Amino acid sequence: MIRRNMEEEEEEEQRQQLAGNPDWMSRLPAELLDVPLWNLALPGSHDSMSFCLDVSSPVLRSESCLLRVFDRVFPCWTRPCVYRWATTQQSVLSDQCDLGIRFLDLRIARKPSGGHALFFAHGLYTLLDVTEALDELASWLEAHPKEVVIVSCSHFDSLTDGDHARLVENILTLFGDKLCSSKETPTLRSCWSRGQQVILSYGNQQVVLKHPELWAEIPYRYADSPDPKKVIAFLEDQKRRRRPAGFYVSGLNLTEDAPYVLLHPLQTMRKMTMKGLTLLLSWASEQRPGPGDGGVNIVCCDFVDLSQFCSLVIGLNYKLCPVCRTQGDATGCA
Repeated sequence: MIRRNMEEEEEEEQRQQLAGNPDWMSRLPAELLDVPLWNLALPGSHDSMSFCLDVSSPVLRSESCLLRVFDRVFPCWTRPCVYRWATTQQSVLSDQCDLGIRFLDLRIARKPSGGHALFFAHGLYTLLDVTEALDELASWLEAHPKEVVIVSCSHFDSLTDGDHARLVENILTLFGDKLCSSKETPTLRSCWSRGQQVILSYGNQQVVLKHPELWAEIPYRYADSPDPKKVIAFLEDQKRRRRPAGFYVSGLNLTEDAPYVLLHPLQTMRKMTMKGLTLLLSWASEQRPGPGDGGVNIVCCDFVDLSQFCSLVIGLNYKLCPVCRTQGDATGCA
């Protein structure tokens, strides 16, 4: 009985977290409404669609030759293993947006026998296809007209030129006037005045050159390490370099490698993330947004619904308010 009550309390706490920040942009102080969005702190989810990986699907054709051989010979072992380590989120897109996520990392792929339908992928292919996910996002945006979401479409495993053409046509039809042109400097006030809610980054430069509605691929800085201390050291080193012009991502996500998986056969990505999360969030809490070389912009994390990650990153924006009042020209504040 006690155990059941504890589980119910945990579920209620999680429900409260999921409803935490659905309209946080519309509630920011007036000083921040004219700041370019790349000078604000925006929470993002790493591999946003990995909550619905299909454990029965083959591994991606872009994976190593050795892994694909193992998958053909021992699929009952390979696929559950890849699933455990490739799953980095557990909430659907609308719930992620309700949490406060404003950067979605969508890695798109064509299944070997999936027809014209496109799916997402991280080691394995997803159950949901691209059309279903984008429709869900469009519905969420209709319900939250003052929220702006950055959508990063990338990787494009096995896509043809025809696939790209159909995908872009679907994006333009679905979001239409909600798309913010790459020729503009987006602020919350400018986006609201034009009814714009989507900044769409597309990781194919040839496609981007044909469509001014699309943005070039956004740089994603991550350490490629399972050690949170090495992740922090990498991000600190990046802060000492000149920050990219425009949007960029700081990845708090840990990355397993083959030796780590072999040494931790019963672990999962979720367990590895939770072990390092306190240290990673402590680093994040010390950051500040802004135009300087040390300023953060988009901060991405795994399992965004298991902590106060979103609220923490959103809160970094309030560090700009005193600066806005004294150094308005430096931050772009009114």
